[in-house]
Amino acid sequence: MFERANRVDAHRHLASGPTLAQGCGEARGHWGTPGRSWQWSRRQDQVRYSSCDTGLVDDLTDDGAEAAGIAAAHFRTVLGHFATGVVVVTAAGDRPVGLSVNSFTAVSLEPPLVAFCADRRSGSWAVIRRAGAFCVNVLAEDQEALSRVFATRGADKFDGVGWTRAPSGSPRLHDALAWIDCTIEAVHGAGDHDICVGRVGELDVGRGDGPLVFYRGGYGRFEA
Repeated sequence: MFERANRVDAHRHLASGPTLAQGCGEARGHWGTPGRSWQWSRRQDQVRYSSCDTGLVDDLTDDGAEAAGIAAAHFRTVLGHFATGVVVVTAAGDRPVGLSVNSFTAVSLEPPLVAFCADRRSGSWAVIRRAGAFCVNVLAEDQEALSRVFATRGADKFDGVGWTRAPSGSPRLHDALAWIDCTIEAVHGAGDHDICVGRVGELDVGRGDGPLVFYRGGYGRFEA
């Protein structure tokens, strides 16, 4: 159960590559567990927010959002205030594929179902859908760099990344916080995205560290 913490100090810290800066100051109304806070960074030149994201970048076109009467920038800003975890959804097609996702959720206990949203234009999503199965890899606080790799279109995402096959054959990434192996139960169209519902076959916890957090266009982590 989450409780409202008193405060959190935004600060400069190192991520993959150059120093990420959000400036030093106090941000009130921060959510955290009792006795804990979380710290976050922003890298607006590389990371932007989308409500149904498949790469932690903005997949919504300004024309589409504004045609609906809502400014795209305002839409992103408001929904960016909802903090999420980050997962990498993987599948085994002709080659292993994967994409970073922050639109992942549990759906049902009986039967065990989960879901995520995917941009219909995503080549990785097309492979996952054809494969009929996928593995959700929950990222830890020290795996921001991995999230960035799987959020990059056209990259050799599995270069140097350790993985083994989950029961479905989908890649299970080494050192993930947890993994959830699924078969595709249903796909529902929703605007410019698809909502993929997966039936859970097997799942387990990988390690007991803190999660990678995504908030207001930046990555973060909980800290005691």
